[in-house]
Amino acid sequence: MEITYVRDQKPMENVHKVDAWKIYDKPSAQVIAMKLHPGDFLKPHKTPVDVFFYVLEGKGIVRIGDEQNEVEKDCIIHSPAKIIHSWTNNSNSLLRILIVKTPNPGYNK
Repeated sequence: MEITYVRDQKPMENVHKVDAWKIYDKPSAQVIAMKLHPGDFLKPHKTPVDVFFYVLEGKGIVRIGDEQNEVEKDCIIHSPAKIIHSWTNNSNSLLRILIVKTPNPGYNK
């Protein structure tokens, strides 16, 4: 059995300059835990694989392609491969998101 404690993981550097931890990294999927503090955002970008986001805490604005919605805790958002997506925390509280990429676009172990 493999158990990972997010609290024990080191933050990963990223172009968005937000708090993020790679917590699962296998050929089948990559999982990242991310915190967006009030005013933080993920720049619009594409991924070569499907992604889904699970909102663990808080609320924020997600944009997938031409669509934009305010979402909150306990919802899942699907972002198809090669479609621009972004996030903005326009609230006064922390936004925590679990990001799952399938298959792992950068598996190199």
